[in-house]
Amino acid sequence: MTDPGAVGPSSTSGPVGGTPQRLRGGVLGMADIATATMANVGPAMSFFFGFAFLAVTAGVASPLTIVAAGIAVALLGNTLAQFSRAHPSAGSFITFVGKTFGPVSAVTTALLAGLGYIIAMASVIAISGGFVQITLHHYTGVELPWIIWTLLLTGLSVVLMLRGVVVSTKWAGYFFGVEMLVLVVVSVAAIVEHRGHLSADPFLPDHISHGLRGLAAGFPLAVYLFIGWENSAALAEETENPRRNVGRAVFFSIAIMTVSYVLFSYATVTGFDYDVAKLGHARIPFIDVAHDTLGALAFVAYIGGLTSTLGVLIAGINSQARLVFNAGREGLLPSFFGYVHPTRRTPTNAIVTFAAISLLIIGGWGLGHLLGPHGSMNPVVFFTESSSLGAILILLVYLASNIALPLYYRRYRPQEFRTVRHLLLPAIGALAILVPLYYLAKPGQPAPYSWFPVAALAALLAAVGYATLLVRRDPSLAERVGSVVADAE
Repeated sequence: MTDPGAVGPSSTSGPVGGTPQRLRGGVLGMADIATATMANVGPAMSFFFGFAFLAVTAGVASPLTIVAAGIAVALLGNTLAQFSRAHPSAGSFITFVGKTFGPVSAVTTALLAGLGYIIAMASVIAISGGFVQITLHHYTGVELPWIIWTLLLTGLSVVLMLRGVVVSTKWAGYFFGVEMLVLVVVSVAAIVEHRGHLSADPFLPDHISHGLRGLAAGFPLAVYLFIGWENSAALAEETENPRRNVGRAVFFSIAIMTVSYVLFSYATVTGFDYDVAKLGHARIPFIDVAHDTLGALAFVAYIGGLTSTLGVLIAGINSQARLVFNAGREGLLPSFFGYVHPTRRTPTNAIVTFAAISLLIIGGWGLGHLLGPHGSMNPVVFFTESSSLGAILILLVYLASNIALPLYYRRYRPQEFRTVRHLLLPAIGALAILVPLYYLAKPGQPAPYSWFPVAALAALLAAVGYATLLVRRDPSLAERVGSVVADAE
């Protein structure tokens, strides 16, 4: 059976009829989207604020947990690459799930993905200002409210994104280059500094705390480090030869990030003399290692953190807003989101709305803290809380995509179906996703984590209900899901 969505723009209708608006095609190369993907991962930001908890949970051998997470994410990367090869779309997961299971699933996925990414991006937006505050206070003693820096950096990032995908992607790449240079220099310096006491313990399975149970407990935290790996797929419409380049960018990015995280984690554990308890009490362990190794030159680590947050802001909103844009263009979400600037060809409404809702979430969360027993909101704590809630929704989307892949190829491309590539690997990937989902949803967690699974379930049920009503009102949605193919002429 031929994929009915693989048609050009001349034969499709937008949400309100007529030819759908298109992004600027073919302006990004493989290197551009791979760099944007790694900038979206934000290795400095993710590692700075995520590794201490991972090390305490998994133990000295936490680098092995990162390797396991890298393999799991590569399995998810296979699913994304296979879908993008068959049906490249700015809708990414929304299109892939919708083409397989129908319009109700497409609308549901659009709502879950949009909400999940917005909540997760709120954590990045908050920590961007929080890290500026931390840096200024450390070097000058000045204590300006972090929300001021958050609003300033978010505004500048949005302006840059509205100028066009080429400009904003290049800047995200520049920021990523700076952070990677800093991370590698500090890591190598730390290893050289401790060369007389280097150990293989971080790579020995028997040094994982509590064995397999410790590996499983640390696994979700390690997976968090890779969130953003899927960035390339949403840029498919603006990428040259997306059927080939999206998959290459995905695997290249995951490989580079896995090797990099192993290096950074080994350097950090080594810098703390393999004392995980001491490492866990550090506010930002990697920066402590930079201070111990480089002394006064440790300020470069702060620069790496600052450029990382900016890179994630630009690359993350750029790609994730395109999911919302494509859903609006196809009528899965209000058509307001499907607007493209007539000159720059950027999804202006989707970008601005994405950032605005993220800021509103930060404001609402902060108000809840002020009215509750905890007082003012700490951006570092909010980063962990918000990213955890967003991750639950995003993982549900990952899970649906892995289940969809074999069904999609069996239905639309049976002649191309391969058992390992289209059935076995996504099945293993789906099982791998269930591990972090379990640890995020298991009972007995402290507040607010205890109510995150309830909130996610409520969002899922509400999304399904809304999707069902929308499809009943507009049966033509079935024809519009995935109707705009990225490389259609």
